[in-house]
Amino acid sequence: MAGGSRADIGTGKGYFMQPTVFADVTPSMTIAREEIFGPVLAVIRFKKVEDVIASANDSLYGLAAAVWTRDIKKAHKTARALQAGTVWINTYGLFDNAMPFGGLKQSGYGRELGRQGLLEYTQTKSVWVDLS
Repeated sequence: MAGGSRADIGTGKGYFMQPTVFADVTPSMTIAREEIFGPVLAVIRFKKVEDVIASANDSLYGLAAAVWTRDIKKAHKTARALQAGTVWINTYGLFDNAMPFGGLKQSGYGRELGRQGLLEYTQTKSVWVDLS
């Protein structure tokens, strides 16, 4: 729909792509099933939120997701149902070092940042002693 060409950054060095939008994508297409690390958006039409949740959760990956809506109740219900390590509502890419971050499924294991991230580096041990 838009973009997809090499981006000219003036130096001729590196390989940069223009932000790219693919329209009329279906959940079975490769572009919808595999992770793309770049400025790429795949647009999949839907009629019901339940269909979006089922399609998103039918992925091997679960790093992050974004929900855009005016209905905040629907946004939170959707965020709870999505199998993703981070879900943004009406925004994208915000981070805070106090918040744990990590993916689900093949998008990562464990958490970094925040108190939960520190727990990944601890090993709890219990010792019981009878002093009677």
